[in-house]
Amino acid sequence: MKINYTSYTAHCKKIADIGHSIALLHWDQEVYMPKGGAAFRAGQIATLSGIAHELSTAESFGELLNNLKDSIDLASAQLRNIELSLEAYNKSKKLNTEFVIEGAKLQSAAFQAWIMARENNDYNIFLPALEKFVVYKKREAEIRTYQRHPYDALLDLYEKGASVGQLDPVFDDIKKQLVGFIAKIGKAKQVDFSFLKGDFDKDIQWKFGLKLLKKMGYDFNYGRQDISEHPFTISFSPQDVRVTTRIDEKDFQNMTWSCIHEGGHALYEQGLKPEQYGTPLGAAISLGIHESQSRLWENNVGRSLSYWKANYSDLQEVFPKQFKGIDLPIFYKAINKIEAGFIRTEADELNYHLHVLIRYELEKSIMSGELQVKDLRAAWNEKYYDYFNLKVPDDKHGILQDIHWAHGSFGYFPTYSMGSIYAAQFYAQAKKDIKDLEKQIENGNYKILLDWLRINIHQHGQMYTADELCRRITGEGISFTSFMKYAREKFGEIYNLRN
Repeated sequence: MKINYTSYTAHCKKIADIGHSIALLHWDQEVYMPKGGAAFRAGQIATLSGIAHELSTAESFGELLNNLKDSIDLASAQLRNIELSLEAYNKSKKLNTEFVIEGAKLQSAAFQAWIMARENNDYNIFLPALEKFVVYKKREAEIRTYQRHPYDALLDLYEKGASVGQLDPVFDDIKKQLVGFIAKIGKAKQVDFSFLKGDFDKDIQWKFGLKLLKKMGYDFNYGRQDISEHPFTISFSPQDVRVTTRIDEKDFQNMTWSCIHEGGHALYEQGLKPEQYGTPLGAAISLGIHESQSRLWENNVGRSLSYWKANYSDLQEVFPKQFKGIDLPIFYKAINKIEAGFIRTEADELNYHLHVLIRYELEKSIMSGELQVKDLRAAWNEKYYDYFNLKVPDDKHGILQDIHWAHGSFGYFPTYSMGSIYAAQFYAQAKKDIKDLEKQIENGNYKILLDWLRINIHQHGQMYTADELCRRITGEGISFTSFMKYAREKFGEIYNLRN
């Protein structure tokens, strides 16, 4: 059996090698590839996607997994790998190679159409490619099968076990508890954040962002940062994890929190066990847990007073004119300004959930057939008016702002809210376990928190489900209660609210 298990890990590594080669082509496509390379790049990605799918669904691989699944000679971690790989194998077998290749081609075409649409600020350029992709995703949902809602089949790709039945109550809590609290903040005395807008040199911002990433513990021996249209993190192994950011010379916040956010994702990937490369125990649990890491660093740490006690003097040093006469308490309140806006990635940590809620509702309606792609822009704009009282000025500030649909990532958006909820729970537990955590952060020591995350989350890979992991760490499953407690304490103090 040990020989068979070695054959299993070798096959997994081969699949991973091809998958990460595809990821490298995607990274290059979004960072460096010339526009003229799109057609051939689509074919390259499609070819490799087909090969990876054939390896993942090979009959010999299925036989190997079935031979190993009941072995008494394997350790619990090895059996967990086999269990998860067999589950993934059975799911992959539902899709034939031709279908996978078709999806890869549609993704490349949609991405290029999205880029062109953004450049021209016109959703109609993206519309034809998106319509084809949505038809494909509906077919995929049917092939993968579901019990209650076609959207469930796609949710499961990013958050195993997630369903409309599970998520509807979560988003109901967001509507019931958060919308009113945001309205209460809106009636309070508002904080000044005008000084966050100005002239912030691109190169200086870039160097400052790199410094923040290094302080967090992001290892540049095993990673790098680049510029892209939409910030993202991509991993080719725990020893090659890359991040991207974008820079607005009129607003330093865009780059700063993109760096911290993507840095949180990257730390998770760098914390996975290299010896488990290619196997489920060498991969992140779910996108909800992944997002918990980025949101924890971005908001619970990166927007805390303790964090800026350690870093504000550095910011004042590189931008002395912009922050002259602005003391730390004023700066802290400004970076936590609660205000409705059009762009999800630039939203404050409360309104952010409403951005996700809109996308969740639209995706459900698209997949159920209640909403057509040609009507998506109008529905988007209507919801932004309903939830934010904002009239979307153009497509770039509206329906074209996210790359996800160009990637075919329907079912991805809800994991962002799940991540923030998990983050609040994990950070609250970390403060219990590390008695002087906030003092350590205040002194610029983030290693103690990173070590806690490595031990409690990163090292496990997919040993546990997201729910199991949350219960192991906090004693309960996902709960919006922890997030609201955190929000009321933090923003109640900033806005001088009385409960």
